[in-house]
Amino acid sequence: MSIYEIEVKDIHNKKLPLSNYKGRVMLIVNVASRCGFTPQYKALKMLHKKYHAEGLSVLGFPCNQFLSQEPESEQKILEFCTTNFGVEFDMFAKIEVNGENAHPLYKYLKKAQGGFLGDSIKWNFTKFLVDKEGNVVKRYAPSTKPEDIEKDILKLL
Repeated sequence: MSIYEIEVKDIHNKKLPLSNYKGRVMLIVNVASRCGFTPQYKALKMLHKKYHAEGLSVLGFPCNQFLSQEPESEQKILEFCTTNFGVEFDMFAKIEVNGENAHPLYKYLKKAQGGFLGDSIKWNFTKFLVDKEGNVVKRYAPSTKPEDIEKDILKLL
């Protein structure tokens, strides 16, 4: 199976195949509005602005599985992200990243790049870097600042 065979729903609940990102570097992040790492939206926006034209796509997937840090509707999430951080990168419908109802994308990502203490996602703002061919090349902890990933992104662009 390829990452490009997976379908997701955008923040407006429209189906979107990940094949739309074929040939682009993807930085996939499970995000939340009420998390200690929420200020990372600013650095994610910066990466998007700086490298989108060169082939980077930042993909934000809201998740409410960690202490209910993303309880709002998709519309409210989008308002929060644009109003507070000026987010312009692609945002998606809320998903689960762990457990029985984990989205197929996160099942795929975790299988490709297991975590330090097992495959489960430990917290919001876990990041996965995917190359232009759809290979999941690296997984980053929530505490890894997006600007610290920039050098790895540049190698793939």
